[in-house]
Amino acid sequence: MPHLALYTFGTLKSPLSDPAPLTSEFYERGEAVYRRISRHPGYLARAETADGDRGLLFGADWGAWGDFAVPTWYDKGRTAQTTALATTLSLWTGLRAAFDAVYTGLHREALARRHDWFEKRTGQPSHVCWWVSDGAIPTWQDGVSRLEHLHAHGSAPHAFTFHRPFAPDGTAEAPRHPLHPQ
Repeated sequence: MPHLALYTFGTLKSPLSDPAPLTSEFYERGEAVYRRISRHPGYLARAETADGDRGLLFGADWGAWGDFAVPTWYDKGRTAQTTALATTLSLWTGLRAAFDAVYTGLHREALARRHDWFEKRTGQPSHVCWWVSDGAIPTWQDGVSRLEHLHAHGSAPHAFTFHRPFAPDGTAEAPRHPLHPQ
């Protein structure tokens, strides 16, 4: 049975190391969201550093998730002091489980505040989904290449969004919308 891979990416208004209250609030809320999502039905796993250090993204050991990578449009820092991004790579039992986790509860509340924390990047997708075979672990590079493919070509079986999804066999599914879940 295939699993759904989900890669998310956003450029923050300030580096994660910034002591400003909004940055601290984003980081603290993110920790709570991660804890809640890890218990969500259908959640399988997410990329985490092998040594558990969340402060380092570039150059960290991500194990089977591969070397850390970002889209070509990310133009901010790459050190622990200058990194200004939020990104996730996760595995799910299916589209519905991932959609529900993203658009309900604490994560939905955080999405409502995204304009406080993230730069508005017109035309650049913030997430991409794709199907992987059972037992496969997607890599950061997989997520980046699929997000960039989505950006260049739109939603397709190779790289799609919740709003224009595809089934594992490549057929288009009915669109999903956070305000009108199916």
